Amino acid sequence: MSAERRSAEEQARLEAALTHLFEQRITFNAVLGLKVESLTPGAVRLRLPMKPDLVGHFTYGRLHGGVISATLDALGGLALMVELAERHPTEGAEQVMHRFSRFGTIDLRVDYLRPGLGTHLVGSAEVTRLGGRVGSVQTRMVNHEGTLIATGSAAYVVA
Repeated sequence: MSAERRSAEEQARLEAALTHLFEQRITFNAVLGLKVESLTPGAVRLRLPMKPDLVGHFTYGRLHGGVISATLDALGGLALMVELAERHPTEGAEQVMHRFSRFGTIDLRVDYLRPGLGTHLVGSAEVTRLGGRVGSVQTRMVNHEGTLIATGSAAYVVA
């Protein structure tokens, strides 16, 4: 007999709490302007608007590499939270959100493939492994035209 999933109302509370956490409570994400586009398991996405404060190469107006790295790092953590919520479908929003307090980045690798140019960029993530203590994620960032800008792989402590 399988346990019941959280109600649609509780799922909506969880998604609202995750969005609020990532867009507002994590102040650095707010400074970057990160916006959650999707909290669908296997299709988590963040949007990064291009703004002058994020330019790293003033001559060409390219996005700073640290912004790309930070966005992919935040995205990986968000993807793992969504996956953990799926793994624990009977837990309420508060229980799932408490799990985030134990998260931390262990390793992050970013490959910068093209200059970060565009009106906005979109990052997507895929959880490749979620163990009892460590989770691994592959990330991608594309510009507003869908051109691949960067990829990343990261590991996080999740317990």
